[in-house]
Parts: sequence; structure tokens; C-alpha cells
Amino acid sequence: MTNASHSETPLTARFKVKLNGETVSIDTVGQAYRFITNLGPIEWMEFRSLHGDAIDALHSAAGNAMLSIQATAALRALLARARLL
Repeated sequence: MTNASHSETPLTARFKVKLNGETVSIDTVGQAYRFITNLGPIEWMEFRSLHGDAIDALHSAAGNAMLSIQATAALRALLARARLL
């Protein structure tokens, strides 16, 4: 199984997120995975279902680059709902 946190599979969109006054650019599956897993579960509790969907989609895309479209969509849904976009 591919480690999602090290995946260089590109997402189909680039996300620029402001967090704590700092802009974070998310371009790859690995960057996205690290971003949404480095925050604690309390931060994502309100968005638990979307967070789980994004984690699953990123894991899938890490093993199969053709799934990067679905991973991008799941990440976009999570970030938009959390008002980070």
C-alpha cells in the first residue's frame, strides 16, 4: 500500500489556504494528506464525514493517480465547508 503522506501525485487543482495568518499551498496528494491529518481530530470534528471521505479519497489517489479527480473534489468539499477556501 502506498503511503499517502509521501505521495507526489498531483491534484487536479491547487489550493491556497490561509491558516494562522500563513498561506499554505496544497498541490499534491501528500501535501493534502499531511494538511488534513496534522490538525487534531477536534478541529475536524464538525466535518467528520467530509474529513473521512477526503482521507479515503487521498489514500486511493496515492495508489492510483487516476483517482486524483475524486480526491481533489473530496478535499475541495472539506475545505469549502470548513471555510478555508
